[in-house]
Amino acid sequence: MLNSTILNASQARFDAVAATEKHLRRHGAGLCDLLDALDDRGGFDALCDLHSAVSERFPDADAVEQALRDIFRILSEQAPSVLDRISHERSLPASDMTRWHGARVSELLARFRHAG
Repeated sequence: MLNSTILNASQARFDAVAATEKHLRRHGAGLCDLLDALDDRGGFDALCDLHSAVSERFPDADAVEQALRDIFRILSEQAPSVLDRISHERSLPASDMTRWHGARVSELLARFRHAG
């Protein structure tokens, strides 16, 4: 007999991965622009890891979740002075972008937390 709790958690993690993939298709370019502009190379690397993980035939939900955690951490660690400098130098609304993308990544992470 299969445990329905395990099946429900597996389905919820699959749904979280699918939501992440959908989000990347719609907003990945903006997140890429932001992470590229930041002084922390780890953010761009985490985005590459995320793209790689969701591109697999059978995505590893743990790898997707970890990449999202890394991106969220990097976004949340940005000093306002760094974001102001980026805004000025690159004509990017870096503070607004960081808040918006941080909130969306947080929402995606919440889907993983509720799945576990």
